[in-house]
Amino acid sequence: MEINWDLLREEAKLAMAKAYAPYSKFPVGAAALTDSGKIISGANVENASYGLGLCAECSLVSELFRQGGGKLVAFACVDGHGNALMPCGRCRQLLFEHRAPGMLLDTVSGIKTIDEVLPDAFGPEDLEIRK
Repeated sequence: MEINWDLLREEAKLAMAKAYAPYSKFPVGAAALTDSGKIISGANVENASYGLGLCAECSLVSELFRQGGGKLVAFACVDGHGNALMPCGRCRQLLFEHRAPGMLLDTVSGIKTIDEVLPDAFGPEDLEIRK
């Protein structure tokens, strides 16, 4: 599947513009290509109770399922200036859960696989193996 990284970054920027970040003033947008060829996106949504805020990756995965599910093939995340962001550890785990084999991420140090940014990850397959 062809990945248009420029388009993914642009979709992430459009999502970032809709972020709700009144407390941190750090809007984040994310976009991903699914295995069905759709592009989905999400933005961070903060909360006055700081710990309850949702990362852009969380809203992206919610959008994935709102649109019928699937697997993530390629992912991009940007800050308020449109610069690439590396997902935090929690969000890497969330992306890993919904990855297509060989999922690619646009990171601050170039294109990497999900396995490179979350080595030795624990995922759904591990639950099946350890039953």
